[in-house]
Amino acid sequence: MVVRTAVVGAGTVSRAHLAGAQNNPEMELVAVCDLDEELARERAREFGTMAVTDFTELLDELDCLHVCTPVQTHFDIARQAIEAGVAVIIEKPATVTAEEVEQLQTLSREHETPVTVIHNHLFYPAVRKARELIDAGELGHVKSVDTLYAGLTPPDQVNRGSWVFELPGGEFEEGLPHPIYSVLGIGGWPERDDDVSAQTVLSEHYEEDFEYDQAQAQYVSEDGALCNVTMLSGTLPQRLHVITGSEKSLVVDEINQSLYEVDEDYTSSVIARSKKSLDVSLAQVTSTLENAKSVATSRFDDSWEAETETNSHCAIFDGFVDAIEGDADVPVPLEQSKWTIRIMETIRDAAQLHHEGDAAAVDAADGTETVETGTDEESVPVDF
Repeated sequence: MVVRTAVVGAGTVSRAHLAGAQNNPEMELVAVCDLDEELARERAREFGTMAVTDFTELLDELDCLHVCTPVQTHFDIARQAIEAGVAVIIEKPATVTAEEVEQLQTLSREHETPVTVIHNHLFYPAVRKARELIDAGELGHVKSVDTLYAGLTPPDQVNRGSWVFELPGGEFEEGLPHPIYSVLGIGGWPERDDDVSAQTVLSEHYEEDFEYDQAQAQYVSEDGALCNVTMLSGTLPQRLHVITGSEKSLVVDEINQSLYEVDEDYTSSVIARSKKSLDVSLAQVTSTLENAKSVATSRFDDSWEAETETNSHCAIFDGFVDAIEGDADVPVPLEQSKWTIRIMETIRDAAQLHHEGDAAAVDAADGTETVETGTDEESVPVDF
């Protein structure tokens, strides 16, 4: 079966989707769509396909639609595609709210149409290997997952378009799904909404009215693992996962794609402590050699199989074709995306409370108090 595919949204991220659809031997790239006709034509020329401005014109001839538009438009585009029986790949985050994801889940079941989301960091080679070790039971019972993503983009920088400024965390918030879905994919999902908590900080002053630029979220997974994710802007980049099991632990560095296994007690003696340094160095060297081998292989082997080993987007596309054909589950279930957005909603709520608290403190310092008057608010003087 050849999966007839189109990409809606011709922005920066569309290139990964267009290239993946073009290179996948089981996909046929039919068109690229964007409301900006000139941008659509530019991408169409780049990838040798047709340009359109209305994706609904294509639905009757498609098997799969890639949604690469701003997040505020994801739900409506995906809904129309699913109702037409077209499978959907949605860029992260899937929608603005978790309620919208739940609606997509219902539609997907009703129309028996698969939907997946681009949680591509979970398909990086080192992260994939860590997940395989966890699934194989080599760590024993996973007791905790601690994820650190530092060096995320500050709120006021534009990487993906000015639409990010509609988000309370600006560009910083747009990057949060990656670390959040990473901890969910490694540590498992929460059992209840009440298991999730969050804290935020606004560490810098910005001209725009952003509510936060640092965030932390915690929850207990269904299997009882303590999961924590810390997300920071304005620092040097770090992307680390520390996964602690009852039998073995892992340290995954996403930046250099290294994985270090902790399978002995290094605190037992001075010699053991020294051995840890050697083991860490050996793990780094081994990972470097494996990465170099992968890069060298990709240069000389341009097969789709080789690309799915090193390209996380292509790994998802490859798995989704199998799901469309009914041979496998979708690579990223909507349930994982729902929890990603639920955690983001918890972060937004925490940021809003913090923001309102700061505003109240400023009012108090100015000798004013915010008083609700129906649907409006006004500041009135208060004597102290």
